[in-house]
Amino acid sequence: MRPTPQTEQELLNRAHDLAGLTLGELAQQAGIATPPDLKRDKGWVGQLLEWHLGATAGSQPVPDFVDLGIELKTIPIGYHGKPLETTFVCVAPLIGLQGLHWENSHIRHKLAKVLWIPVEGERDIPLADRHVGSPLLWSPSANEEQRLRRDWEELMDMIVLGQVEQITARHGEILQLRPKAANSKALTEAYGANGQPIKTLPRGFYLKTNFTAELLERYFIL
Repeated sequence: MRPTPQTEQELLNRAHDLAGLTLGELAQQAGIATPPDLKRDKGWVGQLLEWHLGATAGSQPVPDFVDLGIELKTIPIGYHGKPLETTFVCVAPLIGLQGLHWENSHIRHKLAKVLWIPVEGERDIPLADRHVGSPLLWSPSANEEQRLRRDWEELMDMIVLGQVEQITARHGEILQLRPKAANSKALTEAYGANGQPIKTLPRGFYLKTNFTAELLERYFIL
């Protein structure tokens, strides 16, 4: 892994240096084997870019570039420049919610400053031949933060009221809550409708594609 970047500009310069290269070229530089596809290696692209950019957080619940307070997010893009899937942000808390507000939430901390790196994601392009795009360093505007907060508060209210099982991907304008687990046996604790503890699948917060498409359109004028 490359040394950790010391400044925001150093990180951005590194990200710009990756633009235009293929994942195969980057894997070769890193001495990492390129898998045939991402079915069993879903996080591979992100880990490869973390290696090149010098991210240090690993799986810790902190931004990828801890000292800079910057989170790295890769975003698979289709032929027309639109995101192909939602973007995972973080695991949602389902218990111990007393005193939790948007201002001190983990998701707000994660989204305070994000380095977005678009990557070609169409499945008919071999993984090694997919190109990395130009980076975007983004922080939510006042309007974007207000929209994120509104969705977060709506979803957290449902969790607190014991309605976690009623939440679907349709809830929320730009933020959604949906199951995130390796398999159906990986259960965690939550509240039931009467406040009783229940077992349910862990949930994760995801940014909907309409929101990430909006970001890309605004910054890259697609």
